[in-house]
Amino acid sequence: MSVSVLLSLLLLVASCHQQVTSGSQVLPADGLPGKSSETTSNMLREVDSNNDECDLVMNHTAAERCTFVRNTPDCDMGDGFINYLDVAFCLLPPYLTPLTITLCIIWLLFLFVILGLTASKFFCPNLSAISCSLHLTHNVAGVTFLALGNGAPDIFSAMAAFSHPHTAGMAVGALFGAGIFVTTVVAGNVALFKPFDVASRPFLRDVIFYMVAVYWTFIMLYRGTTTLGETLGYLGLYVLYVVTVIVSAYIYNRQKHSLNTSIQNNTHVPEFHSSDDDDDDVPGFLPASLLQEYESEYTPLLTSSESTVQILLRSLNPVDSRQWRRKPWNWKVFKVLKIPVEVLLLLCIPVVDPDKEDRNWRRPLNCIQLITAPLVCVLAFQSGQYGKHMIQGEFPLWLLVLLLGFFFSAIVFFTTTNDCPPKYHPFFALVGFVVSAVLISAAASEVVSLLHMLGVVLSLSNTVLGLTLLAWGNSIGDCFSDITLARQGYPRMAIAACFGGIIFNMLFGVGLGCLVQMMKTKVDVQFESEGVLTWILAGSLGLSLVVSFITVPLCRFRLGRPYGIFLLVFYVAFLVVALLAEFNKLPI
Repeated sequence: MSVSVLLSLLLLVASCHQQVTSGSQVLPADGLPGKSSETTSNMLREVDSNNDECDLVMNHTAAERCTFVRNTPDCDMGDGFINYLDVAFCLLPPYLTPLTITLCIIWLLFLFVILGLTASKFFCPNLSAISCSLHLTHNVAGVTFLALGNGAPDIFSAMAAFSHPHTAGMAVGALFGAGIFVTTVVAGNVALFKPFDVASRPFLRDVIFYMVAVYWTFIMLYRGTTTLGETLGYLGLYVLYVVTVIVSAYIYNRQKHSLNTSIQNNTHVPEFHSSDDDDDDVPGFLPASLLQEYESEYTPLLTSSESTVQILLRSLNPVDSRQWRRKPWNWKVFKVLKIPVEVLLLLCIPVVDPDKEDRNWRRPLNCIQLITAPLVCVLAFQSGQYGKHMIQGEFPLWLLVLLLGFFFSAIVFFTTTNDCPPKYHPFFALVGFVVSAVLISAAASEVVSLLHMLGVVLSLSNTVLGLTLLAWGNSIGDCFSDITLARQGYPRMAIAACFGGIIFNMLFGVGLGCLVQMMKTKVDVQFESEGVLTWILAGSLGLSLVVSFITVPLCRFRLGRPYGIFLLVFYVAFLVVALLAEFNKLPI
C-alpha cells in the first residue's frame, strides 16, 4: 500500500511539473509559426546535430515531437519489442497523453508480474534443481545459484539499462534505490514486526562488503567511466565474498562439530550454539500452517490411472483447490489475474523439482515444452532479432527450430512413460533455466524501454525512475517475503536475506552490465551523471550503511522497534530530498 501511495504522489508531482515545463514551447528559429513540414524537419535535424538528447522532445510543440523522436538517434532505444516513444508521440494524438501514461503504467505492472512469476515459479526452482544435481552445499548454492535466482529481475534490468549509455543512470538508480529500499524499508519493517538479536559476524561481514561495493561504484560514477580491469575486479569482489561465506561457514561447522564431539557423553550440556547459527542453517521445523501448505504443495497430484490428456490438463492448472479455499479474497483476485500468464509460462518452461517424488515429471507437458521452449528462445532473444533470421537467405531459423523441437518431442514421448521420469530428466532443468532467463531478459528490456519513455513524457530523469519505479517493482517481492519470514518467527533469516541479496545484485548488476557492454562496443563504459541526484543517491545509501554499522553494535546487535522506525523515517527523508533535487527545488 505504501508503494502505491508513493507511486501516486510521484506521478502527480511529475504531471504538474510536465504542465509547467510544457507551457514554454520552443518556436522555430525565425519565430514564424507557418513553416512547411520540410523546413520543420530540417530545423529538427539541425537541433539534433547540436544536441541529441531525447529528453528535449518536450520542449517542442506537439506537432514537431513525432519528427523529433524519429530523427533523434538518442530516441532509438534499439532494445525491446515496442517503440514506446513512437507510440506516445506518433501513433496516439497529444490529447490522449494521460491515457497513454495510464496504459503504460498498467503494462509496466503487468511486466513486473511476468518478471516475478518467471523468477519465482520457474527460474529459482530450476536453479535449485541444477545445484542439487551438482551436489552443491547449501552455503555455496545460497550465495551463487539461489542468489542469482532471487536477484534475476534486478540483474537483467541492470544489464538491459547498461546496453544504452543514456539509460545507464537508470541501472545505477535502480540498484542504489533497491539497496536503500531493502536496507531501510524492508529491514525496518522486520525490526518493527519482530524485534530480535541479529547474528553479529554475518551482519558485520555483509555490511562491510556492501559498503566496499557502494564505495567502488561511487568511484566509477565520480570518474564517469570504468575499464575492463576495474570491471573484472568488481566481479572478483563478489568471488571474495563467496569465499568468505564458505570459509566462515566451514570454520563455524568445524568448531561446532568439535565441541559437540567433546561433550557428547554429557547429556545435560546444551549443544553448541552461536549467533551465526541461524544464518547458515535452515530451521529444522516449520509452523503447522506452513507444514500443511508445504505438504499440499508437494503432494503428488498425478496417479497412474490418469490418462495422458488428464495429466496434461492437470499440469496446466496453476490453481491448487486446497490452497484456494484457505486464501483470502484479495489473493484470489490477484491469482485469477495471473492465471493466463502462468498457463502460458507453463507451456513454455519446464520445471524440475527434486523435492517431489516424481521430480515434477509431466510427460505430455514436457513433450510440448520441448517444442515451445526453443521457439520462445529464438523469438524472444535480443528482442526477436533472430526470429527474422533466414538461413542462407531462404529458410527461416524459427521454422528449423520448430521442426527440431517436434523431432525431439516425438522421441521423448514414444520412449518414456507417464509414471517414471527418464534418466535425462535433469536436462529439463537446464532447458527451463535457459528459457526463463531469456524471458526475464526480454521482460527487463521492455521495462527499461517503457521507463525511459515515461521519463521523457513526464520530464523525469532516468535515475529517479530507477530509484523509484524500477527499484520498487523489483524489490516489492523481497519486501513481502522477508516480512512474512519475520512474522513467522525467522527474523534472522529475513535480515540476512536483506543484505546478502543486494550485495549480489549490486556487484553482478553493475559488473555484468559493464562487461557485456564492453564486449559489444570494445570501449570503456561511460556513465552519464544526473548531477546532484546521483550524489544524493550514493551518499544516502552509504550513510544508511554507516549508521547501521555503528548503531547496531552499540545496541549490542539488538534490532528493536526504535531502530525500525528510524530506518523508515530515513527512507522517507531520502525520497523527499531526491524528488526535491529532481525538480530543482533544493536550496543549493
